[in-house]
Amino acid sequence: MNYLAHIYLSGDNDLVTIGNFIADGIKGKRYKKYPKAIQTGILLHRHIDTFTDAHETVRLSTKRLHKKYGHYSGIIVDILYDHFLAKNWDKYSNIPLKDYVEAFYDSLKEHYDILPLRIQKMMPYMVSDNWLLSYKSIEGISRVLDGMNRRTKNRSSMNEAVVELQEFYEAFENEFSSFFEELIVSSNKKLLELNQD
Repeated sequence: MNYLAHIYLSGDNDLVTIGNFIADGIKGKRYKKYPKAIQTGILLHRHIDTFTDAHETVRLSTKRLHKKYGHYSGIIVDILYDHFLAKNWDKYSNIPLKDYVEAFYDSLKEHYDILPLRIQKMMPYMVSDNWLLSYKSIEGISRVLDGMNRRTKNRSSMNEAVVELQEFYEAFENEFSSFFEELIVSSNKKLLELNQD
């Protein structure tokens, strides 16, 4: 899953949410140097990634893209799924998406000192371009995919995946909806376990 889903699945503890958000950059046992709540977020993130990568429905989505995008298919699906989460946000949260992402950006600023350097450098762009809110529109997703493609020095052609998004829109949305319900249950259970440890 991509940023918005990871943040959403963290619950309402700011430090757990930050841990989940920064987890990709924290390798191996390095998570142990962080406060307990951030450790929980990092371990939750790893659980979400493992659950997602092994899920049949997600594989159905990635298979649709694999011939053209190869090993980038999974990254593309993560981004597309964030689009459907943002688009259908009202189904999952009582807090309007705009307010939710602003509160998250505020939390990032408040905890700036504990963010890894890579996230500190990325954060101003994320906030000024409002990445999380932009996921709601196809134009926003197109910009995200453009940026990802530039990061691969244009090797991935990820910028073109908006074509498949539009062509198979309903199929992707249905796959996201059925998968995400299961992911919520699995994440909540994992979060409960981690909080009991």
